Amino acid sequence: MARTRAADFEDKQRAILSSAADVLAEQGMDKASMAQIARAAGVSKALLYHYYPGKDALIFDIIRTHLSELDMALEQVDASDCAPRERLRILVGAVLECYRDADNYHKVQLNGTPTLPPEQKDEIHAIERRVVRRFSVLLAELRPDLPAETLMPVTMSLFGMLNWVYMWFRDGGAVTREDYAQIATALVLDGLDGVPALRSGSVTR
Repeated sequence: MARTRAADFEDKQRAILSSAADVLAEQGMDKASMAQIARAAGVSKALLYHYYPGKDALIFDIIRTHLSELDMALEQVDASDCAPRERLRILVGAVLECYRDADNYHKVQLNGTPTLPPEQKDEIHAIERRVVRRFSVLLAELRPDLPAETLMPVTMSLFGMLNWVYMWFRDGGAVTREDYAQIATALVLDGLDGVPALRSGSVTR
């Protein structure tokens, strides 16, 4: 007879993923062990293996969860009836909000994706492509004169700014996530001359 899931299965699974992301980000993909992850999650190794058969499965689910939540968040806030520039700012803001408290998930994505087997890489890359395409289509609308060979570097340059925010951004500082959404949008569309000035913790045009 199949074993039924506990009512709190998904909550426990998410707690395990969060603890695993912390350990993997700190120790690295190679050095982190299932025993360390179990201790960090406050569960037995037997229970951890009930959820995940091994470290590779954990790495994959951390990355898939992180990217799927980003993809869904973008879909929820994307407003096709907005002016394109405002729509871009909203999408950039959604990315930054998804990255809140998710630094270790993001580190696992950056460092763990190359360790995945081909079929899992394909699934991760498919989600990444959906996310990137949402931005590239919008940027093409804003700059229809850009050829395809230029559009993709511009799109990926925007993601370069967003994906490395965790290295320097601190909540509670002079620049909020909303501020940085405006700054990043202005940088990619207008260059340095278009970046708004900071006044008392918020950007102003």
